[in-house]
Amino acid sequence: MCHTSVLTWAASAIGPDLVTGMTVCEVGAFDVNGTVRPGIESHDPKSYLGVDISEGPGVDLVANVEDLPDMFPDGFGLVVSTEMLEHVFDWRGAVRSLIRLVAPGGHLALSTRSPGFPYHPYPIDMWRYPPPLMAEILKASKLKVVSCEDDPEQAGVFAIAAKPKTWKEPQGWLDDIEVPGV
Repeated sequence: MCHTSVLTWAASAIGPDLVTGMTVCEVGAFDVNGTVRPGIESHDPKSYLGVDISEGPGVDLVANVEDLPDMFPDGFGLVVSTEMLEHVFDWRGAVRSLIRLVAPGGHLALSTRSPGFPYHPYPIDMWRYPPPLMAEILKASKLKVVSCEDDPEQAGVFAIAAKPKTWKEPQGWLDDIEVPGV
């Protein structure tokens, strides 16, 4: 599900430098009211895979986020997740899986909602991520934060992070971080 501001952000932030020639995986790809896919595909990725928990427009593979790293052990050069993280039961498991899914040297681009955004259960609505907290989550995950900013139109966060080529999974990863619930 994409808000207009998400589409605008993605069009400016997820450019050819992150996409051209890369394998791309979009997690939470079901096109409910707009999708970043056409904009990303316009930058000529090597491949594009849309994943979600149910069949629908934009979905190439039905799977849970937690299963994806085992399904794709080589990862993807770019992992994109827009408006999905507030809708998972286990945010730590989802974030860990998204990061494991990024190939060494690749990037993670995500958007999600912050405190103050209205409750919107589709299928559930659990979490709110203020930008400083999202930056903390990414840093605790040993990623380099490229950008982490407020959605200028509504309560939300946009972030891009790079996974070092020598990334090692942190011990006790994200255990001490608390995300506000809805």
